[in-house]
Amino acid sequence: MTDTPVVSLLVCTRDRVLSLPRLLSSITRAAAHPEAPRIEVVLVDNGSADGTADCLARWAADQPFAVRLIKAERAGLAHARNAGLPHARGAILAMTDDDCRLHTDYFAALVSCFSALQAPAIVGGRILPGDPADLPLTIKLEDHPMVAAPHRFPGGFAMGANLAMTGDVPGRVGPFDARFGAGTPFRAAEDTDYLVRAQAAGVAIRYDPRFVVDHHHGRRLPAEERSLLAGYGIGDGALYAKFLFKDPRVLRFLLGDLAALPRDVFAPIRTHASVRAFHFFRLRCKIRGMAIYAWVAARAAAQRRTRGHGRNVSVPSAPVDRRPATRR
Repeated sequence: MTDTPVVSLLVCTRDRVLSLPRLLSSITRAAAHPEAPRIEVVLVDNGSADGTADCLARWAADQPFAVRLIKAERAGLAHARNAGLPHARGAILAMTDDDCRLHTDYFAALVSCFSALQAPAIVGGRILPGDPADLPLTIKLEDHPMVAAPHRFPGGFAMGANLAMTGDVPGRVGPFDARFGAGTPFRAAEDTDYLVRAQAAGVAIRYDPRFVVDHHHGRRLPAEERSLLAGYGIGDGALYAKFLFKDPRVLRFLLGDLAALPRDVFAPIRTHASVRAFHFFRLRCKIRGMAIYAWVAARAAAQRRTRGHGRNVSVPSAPVDRRPATRR
């Protein structure tokens, strides 16, 4: 008999003490499902100042399975995930967001899904709206399995709110890029960056609707929707800039964005009421993200040169985005 968990669930949180009990209770219920495997939970407190630490500690003390409490003071979702990854020992590594709720059969369905796969693999799960009053954002509704085409941009194919992978994937792909995601100038795309690198490393990327979470993201205003979508575009643009000279697919991604522009006239997207000419809006945000990435990269290079020469040279600050951080 081994104590090694079959599934490690990684959850990163920051200042969500009021909504955390919903997620934590759902984990307890899913772990008690009669077909649930042996699990462990890795909880990363990303510098909370609202009582989150006490909430996590009280819940952890009451669970029959292993719970690892990790502190990551440096702000940023990708940094928090990187702090938690070394503590996950399961054959399957799953992650969800702190504003989600697991379905009761989540762990049982997760094992069923991965039992038919060969390692290494990343699988995105289904993400349903948690509250009908929330806008239809950061959800994944497809009810059939899918396989990501290697030549297509993987953004949105699988999302960090419900993402799982075989335990060997982090060793092949490496850590999350801490320059991306909530709490950074690039605002988003830490999960997409991971998928792009996984594809380059030969890791299969799939979608399976059997393991499900409800996402209680709470966005109900047009301004919140527009800010979120802008953050996605900025993050994806920064990702384009990162791989522009490293991955030949990026040029095809850009050409695809340009080719989509006529759809704003002939087949406009009506899903997002706060955004007119959706494809143009996305492309404009991506170009902005590419510019921000170039600025940040130039600033980092200048700082390295300054340290190398040992001189006190003034380096211009990167542009700061004052809008709220976003996550998928």
